[in-house]
Amino acid sequence: MPSIIITGAGSGVGRATAQAFIAAGWDVGLVGRRSAPLTQTKGDSNALVLPCDVTDAAAVDAAFGKALAAWGRIDALFNNAGVSLKGAPIDELAVDDIRNLIDVNVMGAVIAARAAFGIMRKQDPQGGRIINNGSVSASVPRWGSAPYTLSKHAITGLTRTLSLDGRAFNIACGQIDIGNALTDMAVAMTKGVPQADGSMAVEPVMDVAHVASSVLHMAQLPLDANVQFMTVMASAMPFIGRG
Repeated sequence: MPSIIITGAGSGVGRATAQAFIAAGWDVGLVGRRSAPLTQTKGDSNALVLPCDVTDAAAVDAAFGKALAAWGRIDALFNNAGVSLKGAPIDELAVDDIRNLIDVNVMGAVIAARAAFGIMRKQDPQGGRIINNGSVSASVPRWGSAPYTLSKHAITGLTRTLSLDGRAFNIACGQIDIGNALTDMAVAMTKGVPQADGSMAVEPVMDVAHVASSVLHMAQLPLDANVQFMTVMASAMPFIGRG
């Protein structure tokens, strides 16, 4: 059966996606900082619990190595781990908080992609697929989101480059940009969030299951086909025309 490692698998999009892949019969590796939430995601399945910090390259390499030893190959990575900050003008944010966000959202994604790419180019048959979690913020910013937005623009650069560099090794790379999926991180949308014109407004949300099914679709394609970029969003959210 095919195999996938999912980072940030202890909650939200990561948990929903992991459970969708488990239900579809994939071998699933669950990466996150804490074992307990990963174990909750696993349930009674045979998924691998691989606790590690994605900003720690040695720990990530070790986690991916455990998955490779268990399965014999790694077919896919969903590069999903990420954090956000409360919306505010950039001068009101602590530099240490910004550094941490960039470390997790950018370097964490780079480190996980590096580990997956290195395995995929050496395995036989060669190849695999990397799916990066971008966000609609990779295209259009939300008010007060400079660190998060720049981190997601960086993910787009990573996606494009891996897609190009992976051609020689049969490694496909695509990106899913998610808008207002109802997870703990998005609960604020249902209560009112700042808009570009300075007002506060409740925003529409969608079931996170639609994200999970979209990632599964991307991963199930043969390696000679690729969803380069996919946007999955609550239909009526103020994204088209944001700003």
